[in-house]
Amino acid sequence: MNVAKANFSLEEMDRLSVFHPVTSIADQQKNGPIIYTKAEGARLADHHGNDLIDFGAGLWCVNVGYGRSEIAGAAVNAMQELSYAHMFGTASNEATIRLADRVLSLLRERAGAPHLARVAFGTSGSDANDTAYKLVIYYNNLRGKPRKKKVISRLGGYHGVTYASGSLTGIPAYHVAFDMPIEGVLHAACPHHYRFAEDGEGEQEFCDRMVADLTGIIEREGADTIAAFIAEPVMGTGGVVVPPPEYFAKVQALLDRHDILFIADEVITGFGRTGEWFGTGTFRLKPDIVTMAKGITSAYFPVSATAISDRMWKVFEENSPKTGAVMHGFTYSGHPVGSAVAMANIDIIEREGLVEKCAADGPYMLELLKERLADHPYVGDIRGVGLMMGIEFVADRATRRPFATGANPHRLAAKHATARGVLTRALPYIDVNSFSPPLSISRGDIEEGVDRYTAALDDALPALKNLSAQ
Repeated sequence: MNVAKANFSLEEMDRLSVFHPVTSIADQQKNGPIIYTKAEGARLADHHGNDLIDFGAGLWCVNVGYGRSEIAGAAVNAMQELSYAHMFGTASNEATIRLADRVLSLLRERAGAPHLARVAFGTSGSDANDTAYKLVIYYNNLRGKPRKKKVISRLGGYHGVTYASGSLTGIPAYHVAFDMPIEGVLHAACPHHYRFAEDGEGEQEFCDRMVADLTGIIEREGADTIAAFIAEPVMGTGGVVVPPPEYFAKVQALLDRHDILFIADEVITGFGRTGEWFGTGTFRLKPDIVTMAKGITSAYFPVSATAISDRMWKVFEENSPKTGAVMHGFTYSGHPVGSAVAMANIDIIEREGLVEKCAADGPYMLELLKERLADHPYVGDIRGVGLMMGIEFVADRATRRPFATGANPHRLAAKHATARGVLTRALPYIDVNSFSPPLSISRGDIEEGVDRYTAALDDALPALKNLSAQ
């Protein structure tokens, strides 16, 4: 068939030409795509003219909102001045130098991480975590510890989809038919008290059990084989899981005792999402590596960053004369246009006080959701930090009994929400709808979006009742 000569609709062309990421091929072929045409602020329009409040900020990423002419202008100017420059060898460019300095300054001064020393750049959260994985191996090889290579992640953690980062991801759906996880990646228990606590187990007891589970893995495998532990400050794709209050302090102490590096995956939580500049500051973490993406440019350009600690940098620097060049990096690492976009984006976050705004608007939105959905029979838990929230569905609120596997109440809820004009994600690990609107969203849009979502759950109530009986 000659597609070019046929009069196809965009939907038909999509079915015939596009291989969608993280999408059911059967669903795409049967129902076609949802095509978005324009966006401004916290709102999108699809090609049917429907108005949609984006309670997802895309994929947790459009922190300053859509349609920022200042960022577009920065991109245009950068493209005209220096459309591309690589970073291999000692090549560099002013925008990337200034961005590296700015990111480190924010981490040191706003997140309590003065020990972070250098930043490497890429284009996605997945490659940032792949970079972290490789640098952990590189670090221990240079230290003369070739057995110390295993990395512990957590069930429910999401760290990307490339081969190493996809293995670190602790959500089985991402591993199906891909021969993942790779050898050397281990997964500890998910620290989600609401879903995984035992009968009568308080949050403190649950926290201690989670730390004991991690301790057991280290003891079983041998601390001399464990190189690093990776965690999101708040699990995003795994269900917007906020850790128990003492969890990270106890985990950090355990890692320090066993000379195990701590990787903080801040791909979602970085650049204001938690109501502070970084989740590292929110939870008082002391990571050896911090990975970032999404909010660094508010997704106006694909940029990621991997910051490493002084103790790692010193090992790399001291061994450089004998090891030679660090043979890692990408064609688009430190792209001058991406760096200029990131600088303009951070300017907006600072000038408009979006981190402080998030710290105020997050609790407001969370309380609004709790007020409106407190009596819904299938909403079990409503939780969040900053503008990062999750609603977890249960078949029975009194017992916290989950819906049957495959019932997917959260997918049903998200479909009704889209029909009502609000976008929320149905997450792939547990039955949760996530909310992460742009940090710039107005109180009016928050209120209208919650109204729309509440109406959607009313629409879904009969179907949810049927699913709960399965």
